Amino acid sequence: MSKVYMVSGGVSKFTKARPDKTFQAVVKEAYDYMAADLNGFDKSVIDNTVASYFSDHFTRQLMAGIMVQDYLGLCPLASRRIEAGGATGGMCFQSAWESVASGRSKCTLAYGFETMSHVNTWKGNEFIALASDVSFDYPVGGFYSGYYAMMVVRHMQEFGTTVEQMAAVSVKNHANALHNPYAQHQMEITIEDVRNAPMVAWPLTRLDICVMSDGAACVLLCDEETAFKLSDNPVLVSGVGCGTDAMRMADRPHGDVMLLPHESAADYKDLKYPGIHSFRAGRAASKKAYEMAGIESPREELDFIELHDAYTSSEIQTYEDMGLCKYGEGGPLAESGAAAVDGEIPVNPSGGLLACGHPVGATGLMQAVFAFWQLQGTIGKHFGDDTLQIKNAKRGAIHSHAGTGTYVTVSILEKGA
Repeated sequence: MSKVYMVSGGVSKFTKARPDKTFQAVVKEAYDYMAADLNGFDKSVIDNTVASYFSDHFTRQLMAGIMVQDYLGLCPLASRRIEAGGATGGMCFQSAWESVASGRSKCTLAYGFETMSHVNTWKGNEFIALASDVSFDYPVGGFYSGYYAMMVVRHMQEFGTTVEQMAAVSVKNHANALHNPYAQHQMEITIEDVRNAPMVAWPLTRLDICVMSDGAACVLLCDEETAFKLSDNPVLVSGVGCGTDAMRMADRPHGDVMLLPHESAADYKDLKYPGIHSFRAGRAASKKAYEMAGIESPREELDFIELHDAYTSSEIQTYEDMGLCKYGEGGPLAESGAAAVDGEIPVNPSGGLLACGHPVGATGLMQAVFAFWQLQGTIGKHFGDDTLQIKNAKRGAIHSHAGTGTYVTVSILEKGA
């Protein structure tokens, strides 16, 4: 299996609407930025591409990926489309990794996009709800804010998690986004602001939930020989993992917790797992990625994580799934400051989905770009402000999540060879 390196990445501005550009042009904005950050890049080096977009409904266009391929001037290269709900971008990243790791390609471009502003918010929520079971969940009001509200209420009852702990996640991520020029929401907020925002589905307010976005992201993955020709500072993709679970939460069985190397069965002898308070797919993806990268204690061995925080509650739940703390301790971790930029384990230094935005097909690739810049030590160069640069960052993780935990991907990136 070939070593796989990320050599460059680019993102467009994430925003509520891009009336100035078609979806093809928004992707080109990210592609051009990626290309400009390389040593004498020529598109002839690309062997194939992977396209990432969640829903045909937002563009009202089937085969939108090939339209982007044509717009970028990449025909007749091989291409394929990835769709995995909210994890679409993360799955796209891993699909591109597989192309290079397998030896099929020496250099693969992954690009992702979503233009969600073309419909009203209520219609967008309907489109997103189609990622639930349309025979069982959708007809009885199956929309995701309701699902996540239900899950976190169970987390609150099981572990004592508080609404203030959830709000602390939003405060942290919005504070980070103040220094990220690509972020959709750049505003300073307080715990009180989060709790006083309009209620969407108790206990989740508008400031507990990410917003719909327009945006794009591109990454270029290469084998070792090609990587060091194109870049003086490539980043190794040292681990990848993916997990799945039943779409309907009622179909998920209880069983023993999948243990990470630093855990023991005694830690969870009374825990009903996964219940609806935890994401078994997230634990499976983390476990596989850690094993591949040789990580035994993620809180100690990771320098930062870009994590899928579509809801403040899901960031807290994912702390636990990724082994940053024991199950039940995510709330206290959120309020402790450990996940701040200058904390023990920074989470979402970019601002995450809550503040940076969530154009679904681009989101997981956006995380990869920001993680790449962190490991290169170039946040100041790309953001015009080095406030969010993690000091001496050597290893980071990106985490992408779909549905109520139906697909989850975790990828580990490392500085140097």
